[in-house]
Amino acid sequence: MVKKIVIVGAGHAAGQVIALLKQKKYLGQIVLIGEEPYLPYQRPPLSKKFLSNELAIDRLYLKPFEFYDDPNIKKYLDTKVISINRKKKSIELNNGKEIFYDKLLLSVGSRVRHLNVKGSNLHGIHYIRSIDDVISIKSKLNKKKNVVIIGGGYIGLETAAVIKGLGHNVTVLEKDSRLLSRVVSPDISDFFEIEHARNGVKLKLSTDVIEFYGNKSIESLKTSNDKIIPADLVIIGIGVKPNFELAEDADLKVNNGIIVNDVCQTSDSDIYAVGDCTMHPNSIYDRYIRLESVQNALEQAKIAVGNICGENKIKSQVPWFWSDQYDLKLQIAGLSEGYDKTIVTGNPSDRSFACLYFKNDRLIATDAINSAAEFIMSKKLIASRRKINTDKLENKKMSLKDLIDEK
Repeated sequence: MVKKIVIVGAGHAAGQVIALLKQKKYLGQIVLIGEEPYLPYQRPPLSKKFLSNELAIDRLYLKPFEFYDDPNIKKYLDTKVISINRKKKSIELNNGKEIFYDKLLLSVGSRVRHLNVKGSNLHGIHYIRSIDDVISIKSKLNKKKNVVIIGGGYIGLETAAVIKGLGHNVTVLEKDSRLLSRVVSPDISDFFEIEHARNGVKLKLSTDVIEFYGNKSIESLKTSNDKIIPADLVIIGIGVKPNFELAEDADLKVNNGIIVNDVCQTSDSDIYAVGDCTMHPNSIYDRYIRLESVQNALEQAKIAVGNICGENKIKSQVPWFWSDQYDLKLQIAGLSEGYDKTIVTGNPSDRSFACLYFKNDRLIATDAINSAAEFIMSKKLIASRRKINTDKLENKKMSLKDLIDEK
């Protein structure tokens, strides 16, 4: 039996690993090390219900504190791992302590991309990645503010929807010509542009920031088209970068993430990696992918724990994600990269429709807005990798349900 499992990173994947180990009656020692002062918690609500005050901090935690009150679980919070010694099978903490392991699991996640322009160190400029980030933002929303959000991706738009709902003036700046341009089709981009404008959010597309102004705190900013926009508060959401440096310094294989096999082992079989930080094989898409999603964190935790406990590997799953904006729920099944055709089912004006993405007549992804049935059916069709007669679907002679029922 593996006597000691050390987990580096205390995010969603780490919490799931511990839950699964306890579920399997693992009798060895578990060591959890996290850089934040918090036990594993959910990140998706940070830009949604936690920011809007609909969700209290105690409801963010994956498990009650008592869950970790176990003689076999040792916790090091507010602590950083600075190195891995693969030869000795040990890690070194920033307090000088050395911890030995039988199996090491890296769930080190990702970090926000920073915007480095003049004035970016002024007070009142924020990012959303942690509980503390959102607590700091909420403390500044006690009266009506001019809030500028930089980045028209999921985090930026979710944040815009919440803060506009709290009664503030909101402007979103996006350097590309449309919202969500890296991840959705023009149909979906146009829909969300209309929805945000309808709710009173000012959208500035093809617009970047070149300088922030203020005396200690942010007061305004200058855009790439030479406009000055007043700003009492700025929130930046321009993506994340995987944390793979700890693995790289230990001479593990990395490439835009920690490279793992189909059972989440790194190039060292005694070291596993799960979650946002990994580049992993996916048999549905026949390539290595890196995912920033709760679903991936949970699936990889299950695979890694199963392998450590001597169980069979689990086959690749269809990736899925979601985004809540106003009363809209966007559910995404699959990965649309490389699509050569899209078909819209339903009517965007009804605010319940889906955009289907095809490549070589196979469904590879779906964006479903307030349309859970299309989302569920799409996952099945994507996993099947079947060739589909897109003409019949486009001409409304067949539906997704017809395709699933078709023998």
